[in-house]
Amino acid sequence: DDAFQETFLRALRGYPGLRHAEHLRAWLYTIAARVAADEHRRKLPLVEARDEASRDSRPEYAELEHLAGVLPAKERAAVVLRYGYDLSYADIGMALGSSEEAARQAASSGVRRLRRRRIEIA
Repeated sequence: DDAFQETFLRALRGYPGLRHAEHLRAWLYTIAARVAADEHRRKLPLVEARDEASRDSRPEYAELEHLAGVLPAKERAAVVLRYGYDLSYADIGMALGSSEEAARQAASSGVRRLRRRRIEIA
């Protein structure tokens, strides 16, 4: 519920800067993925979070930025949340507004598509 509200608050704040309105759904998925990742990080114990931050100051999803033009929005979000943030399929399904199985399928389809194009995922 809070993640849903936060997603749309961020969307409202960022909408004036949106350059490609025809990609609105993908843009919202990206915001939702980032909100879900933020929520996941907030739930980590403080010591574990410090260890994560000390390893690399770059956000984990930054390594997966090259997927942006290759995968459809839902597959991209599922792959980034699974392999960039190590979220469970249940959490990914919640972030994408779908079931755990649909999240698993989206991530699997995304990985297959990347393999066909021989693109590495981190």
